Amino acid sequence: MKNVILLAVMAISTVGCAQSKEKKDVPKVVTEAFAKEYPNTKVDWDIEDDGFEAEFKINGKDASADYDKNGNKLATEVEVSESELPSSALSYLKTNYPKSKIKETAKITDSKNVVTYEAEIKIDGKNSDLLFDGNGSFLKIVQGD
Repeated sequence: MKNVILLAVMAISTVGCAQSKEKKDVPKVVTEAFAKEYPNTKVDWDIEDDGFEAEFKINGKDASADYDKNGNKLATEVEVSESELPSSALSYLKTNYPKSKIKETAKITDSKNVVTYEAEIKIDGKNSDLLFDGNGSFLKIVQGD
């Protein structure tokens, strides 16, 4: 029993160290850019292949912002309700995936203020993101896990 408790404590400590190491690896210019736009906001950082992702909440909704290594914001993604998707996107989903339940929806705004929408559904047992332009026209599918 003592070994189980010791292993649990070690696992939790390892996770905590890994998370704080990631935060230390985020350049100051990136954290400052985030803090300037979202002051006093609690944030969790993820290191990605092409930059850094800040995960936080805006008005109680899940949000994320992607930054390059120089602190330039590349895009912001904010959770929206299904009803906030453009009607043509909803029609596309209903017509092409009538049995699929929408799991998550989001509004994505890139650095040039171009808006796209994302709807996550299961396709062939895999989570997939369907992307739509600002008017709700289908753009592409991004296969997930």
